[in-house]
Amino acid sequence: MLSVDEILGPQGPIARRLDGFIPRPAQQEMAARIEQALADRGVFIAESGTGTGKTFAYLVAALRSRKKTLISTGTKALQDQLYRRDLPLVREALGVPVAVALLKGRANYLCRYRLAQLEGQEPGGTRRAAEWERLRRWARSTKTGAIAELADVPEDSDLWGHVTSTPDNCLGGRCPDYEACHVSRARREALAADVVIVNHHLFFADLALKEEGFGQLLPGVEAVIFDEAHQLPEVATNFFGISLSSHQLIELCRDTVIDEAKEKSGVANLAAAAQRVEKATADLRLAFGIEPRREPWSRLDGAKAVQGALADLKARLNVLSSALQAAAAKGEGLASCHRRVLDLLDRLFMFGETPPPDYVPWFETGTRSFALRLTPLDIAGPFRAHTGQGKKAWIFTSATLTVKRSFAHFQAQLGLEQAETGLWDSPFDYAHQTLLYLPEGLPEPSAPDYTERVIEVALPVIEASRGRAFLLFTSHRALKLAAELLEGRLPYPLLVQGEAPRGALLERFRALGDAVLLGTSSFWEGVDVRGEALSCVIIDKLPFSTPDDPVFQARARALEEAGRKPFIEQQLPEAVIALKQGVGRLIRAETDRGVLVLCDPRLRTKGYGRVFLESLPPMPRTHVLKDVRRFFETAENVPAAGIAVKKGS
Repeated sequence: MLSVDEILGPQGPIARRLDGFIPRPAQQEMAARIEQALADRGVFIAESGTGTGKTFAYLVAALRSRKKTLISTGTKALQDQLYRRDLPLVREALGVPVAVALLKGRANYLCRYRLAQLEGQEPGGTRRAAEWERLRRWARSTKTGAIAELADVPEDSDLWGHVTSTPDNCLGGRCPDYEACHVSRARREALAADVVIVNHHLFFADLALKEEGFGQLLPGVEAVIFDEAHQLPEVATNFFGISLSSHQLIELCRDTVIDEAKEKSGVANLAAAAQRVEKATADLRLAFGIEPRREPWSRLDGAKAVQGALADLKARLNVLSSALQAAAAKGEGLASCHRRVLDLLDRLFMFGETPPPDYVPWFETGTRSFALRLTPLDIAGPFRAHTGQGKKAWIFTSATLTVKRSFAHFQAQLGLEQAETGLWDSPFDYAHQTLLYLPEGLPEPSAPDYTERVIEVALPVIEASRGRAFLLFTSHRALKLAAELLEGRLPYPLLVQGEAPRGALLERFRALGDAVLLGTSSFWEGVDVRGEALSCVIIDKLPFSTPDDPVFQARARALEEAGRKPFIEQQLPEAVIALKQGVGRLIRAETDRGVLVLCDPRLRTKGYGRVFLESLPPMPRTHVLKDVRRFFETAENVPAAGIAVKKGS
């Protein structure tokens, strides 16, 4: 039997099947460490720098172990890449006959029952009618029910919300279409598979809430591997909490009206009661005020309008609950609505009362929506309870888990202090492939003209790079202002987040070859642009958490009360990991070259600036614009196009 070194070596089966495969000692070492952790049912945390090949490292180890393995990724796109490309290649190379299943959340599968409920209802609008007809034709022929199959209906079409289920409205085993249910079929395949690929949201939905119903799967798994593990603390925090949204309330009301029309309970005023709850939901949103907000619940102590609207919503939900109780025996749809209204009432009564200990009550509002939330101060305890039993192996891997080469922050967040750790640097030659430019003369980020000054610094850099740049911002406000400031001043295409879906913008960016793309948080990670199309990344500020975030404030207070330092223990390490993600967009292959521009002057003026710089790859640094121009001239040996730069910039 070949060793992992041989499998991932220059003459190994991976190299024979993958053009351009480069054997890496770090990849081989990582695979061996994961293999040992799987054999020992241990807990192992690995940071593997960009280009190490961590995906093949853990896949080789997992398939060789012959253990039933659950692999959880950060996004559905990464799930698809593993399922359709990486895992089949490794399986073929090893000659291991493992069955593989891809499992997504129920919102990714057609619900036959909800589709049947809509028959006879004509959707409004010509475009929507055409989408509806395409959807119905596809529904008759699909074998998997995976909505990703139907490219002719956009992923963001509101039709999908009507023909997919949620944990709230799914009838489960009571559904008349249960045996033919696409979600149930996908779960049965997962139960029978040797390797199952999920995403973090689906994993925690089951672990924390038992919502997604693959509770039979996790107990039988012998190993769990988390890729993009740096996302876990935030995802786990959301799922270990409790929430109630306007969307849930409105969906309940509309399902009640539809089910009453189908099942005809005969209960007087049932539909009217649902409509009154929908109106009370809209009234509560208005009571919060016009502007979107994100604040602790305590801010509402004196808000009579909100308290009055909340009391009215509770009263109307109680009336609807009584009506649904009387109607529940008439059909499974109405019975499901009754269970849902009881659950929503339980959640609603938790707000306005004394919150559970160690939970943060807060709310957020959108233009027409709201969500009430109870978020745990600490998730280490609940998470440790699942990983500390020694019944299965747990592997955590990402390119960004350490701060100054220490895993302490990540370990503390998830209660993994006793885990084994391994750190492998990127194999890329940052000393020759990159340049870090720290421009001088910028004001503090709190200055009212800070974004304007950042753009003036960025313009000559974009001139030198001939476009081919990402400008990454820490706020949507700065992004919007930057887009206005750059309009008409670039001889290169300007792409702005929000103008099109992220995938479409990235495709255009790659195809154009000289574009400038402006993005916020969603472009800081999970974006892979290789080659010359991306030769410059400019970051406006250090990505510190918003200080008025209610959960951040509550956790900071808890640390202070315990005599600890929230900035050092919470805010700084989280910002370092976020910055490492943004920086990671620049170099994605051995042949990539590029300039990283970090505009924030605090990197030089504050003591903690060293923590950021010492956590980044070893890049040559400069404060001189001429060095940036020389770097690009050396790479291109082509004169740059002119850009309108203001005097003094």
